[in-house]
Order: sequence, then structure tokens, then C-alpha cells
Amino acid sequence: MDALIDNQNDADLMREALRQAKKAFAAEEVPVGALVVQNGRIIARAYNQVEMLKDATAHAEMLAITQAEAAVGDWRLTDCDLFVTKEPCPMCAGAAVHARIRRVVFGCADERGGAAGSIVNLLQMPTLNHHCNINGGILANECAAILQDFFKTKRGKIDNA
Repeated sequence: MDALIDNQNDADLMREALRQAKKAFAAEEVPVGALVVQNGRIIARAYNQVEMLKDATAHAEMLAITQAEAAVGDWRLTDCDLFVTKEPCPMCAGAAVHARIRRVVFGCADERGGAAGSIVNLLQMPTLNHHCNINGGILANECAAILQDFFKTKRGKIDNA
């Protein structure tokens, strides 16, 4: 069996994406982390930096894809996999398709805005010229917990203000 398809290896890589999400939490960003992996090697790591950069497109996935393109020297990431702690939004799913990402592995689903099957599946839209394989639910509880803790903390600050 190919090591990149192995759920245990996916879990190990998701743990690294969770480390990135913790950096986002510490920076008071929505705690989402992402990696791009090529041939079993991490070539890009990122976390949400929307507030820090004052840029609505600075999602973890977008930053990781940009880093990976620089590492590879091409915008085509056909032999790369994207790992992200939360199901990608439509913008990030679209970027994965356009970058020709081979596989998207995510932690928890986003029932309100997920574009890997929750509200829409842009990663496998029949009319698009590229389709990404999807493996969702990897360490879903851990990935959801960091988001829940972040928003509880945010609500607590608002309630105590």
C-alpha cells in the first residue's frame, strides 16, 4: 500500500498541521493549519494569517499552496497532497483544483462553508478540468476541539468586556 494513502501516515501529517493550527491560535487567528506534502516530504507549512496580514485570502491552505509552488518551482502541484485541519472553504478548494493538487486530506468538516462535500464539492466538480482525491475526517475530534476552544475563548472575552 502506498504510504501516502495510509490513514496512519495521514494522521501523523495531520498532527503536524495541528501544530500549525496551534500557532494560529497563539496569534489570535482562527486556528487552521495546513501542509503540502510531496513524495512523503513536507514542502510547505502554514497557518491562518488573515488578521495579521489584513488579507482575506491569507488562509492556511492558500499560504501553503503558494509556498509549495515556490518550493517546486511551478504552479502545478500534481504530485502533492494538501493536509488541512478544517475542510477547505470554496476559495481554498478552488485554489487546490487550480494548482492541480492530487489529494486533499482534512480534519473536521465545515458544515456551514465546506467545499469538499459539506455544502458543495468543488474538489470533484465534474465540469472542472482537475479533480482532487479527498480523505476527510482525519483526527476530526482534535481538529474540531481547537476551533471550539478558540471560539469559546473569543466569546469569553466578549462576555467579560
